[in-house]
Amino acid sequence: MGAQWKAKPREAAANARGKIFGRLVKEIMIAARNGADPDLNPKLRLVIHQSKKASMPKETLDRAIKKGAGLLGDTVTFHSATYEGFAPHQVPVIIECLTDNINRTVAEVRVLFRKGQMGASGSVTWDFDHVGMIEASPEGDADAELAAIEAGAQDFEPAEEGATLFITEPTDLDAVCRALPEQGFSVNAAKIGYIPKNPVSSLTAEQLEEVETFLEALDAHDDVQNVYVGLSG
Repeated sequence: MGAQWKAKPREAAANARGKIFGRLVKEIMIAARNGADPDLNPKLRLVIHQSKKASMPKETLDRAIKKGAGLLGDTVTFHSATYEGFAPHQVPVIIECLTDNINRTVAEVRVLFRKGQMGASGSVTWDFDHVGMIEASPEGDADAELAAIEAGAQDFEPAEEGATLFITEPTDLDAVCRALPEQGFSVNAAKIGYIPKNPVSSLTAEQLEEVETFLEALDAHDDVQNVYVGLSG
């Protein structure tokens, strides 16, 4: 499954646009707490770039920045929360949430874990690497290995639709994002996330379907931003 689990294409196509915008708006608002100027706020700069790649309307983007920076007077406070545990068949999973009500979210996530096993903090994260992840597409015949070396990435691997996933130290994410265009790569998305160290690879088709159903239910929750799963393939 790679670094981050994604919904199956048919489910993603059905409601992707609204859900993607909703998640990005939350990320913009949180990033803008540290200032509305992207030139002085690397985290905001990255999420603005990602929002533009997703074709977010300029009015939506601008309003999210102003609201997060407290320039509209009606600020909403979002809290980040990370939950971990196991999907069916002991597949490790990490869920990142942004919520305006922690008590509500944790109660609802516990319900979603009924067919899995919710763990304590640290019960699963030890089996993942916490890294920066940059998805970028080559322009022309740009070489991914050379780009990784020159831009300062730790590693790289193939991503969807001919793109490349560049893996960095979390603290190097912004610097590598800035360097990749000079190496012939256009950045599509960038974030700090988790990559499994020992992904599960021995599931039957029936077991895999159970895991997929479990992950789809997590991903459908409004407060869930990212789902990372230790599953190969």
